[in-house]
Amino acid sequence: MKKPISIFILLIIYNTIASAQGKFFTRTGYIRFYSETPVENIEAISNQASSIFDADNGDFVLSVQMVGFEFEKALMQEHFNENYVESEKFPKATFKGKIIDYDPSILTSDEKSEVNVEGELTIHGVSKRLQTTGTVQKTGNNIAAHAEFYLKVADFNIKIPTAVINNIAKSVLVTVNLDLEPYNK
Repeated sequence: MKKPISIFILLIIYNTIASAQGKFFTRTGYIRFYSETPVENIEAISNQASSIFDADNGDFVLSVQMVGFEFEKALMQEHFNENYVESEKFPKATFKGKIIDYDPSILTSDEKSEVNVEGELTIHGVSKRLQTTGTVQKTGNNIAAHAEFYLKVADFNIKIPTAVINNIAKSVLVTVNLDLEPYNK
């Protein structure tokens, strides 16, 4: 009689662990934006994005300090922070959303899964609904997440001076790469 009870208890413990994947986080997420025009290309990269992903329900948040973006030219970085995104007034960009129709079983193998994501993106004090596609993949104990999408600069009330209007694309390509580790409280 002891053996069936022991097996039953082990099965309950295993199912609890398997179904409760928990939270994952990073403080070193990669975000890149790229503006391409005939006049010049502008690229900015940050490796300081913070994110928390709940692998039980597909919810996640992402935050990046605007002053953390690095540009090829110091003058571009200065203009970006002082004139365009006004980093002192609006210090960070945030996204709070979820994977649509999330199924936790997509993280039980090492296969990359395409997902649809929706949520609210806030930049420059303006919040907009964002819906895009991306991928998630279990990589050992971590979860890798990736997305690329375009944002219209005007949608976030970012004013581009007339003198440089042709230097900055109306839509910029945003790339997000996250390597999320298990969050152990």
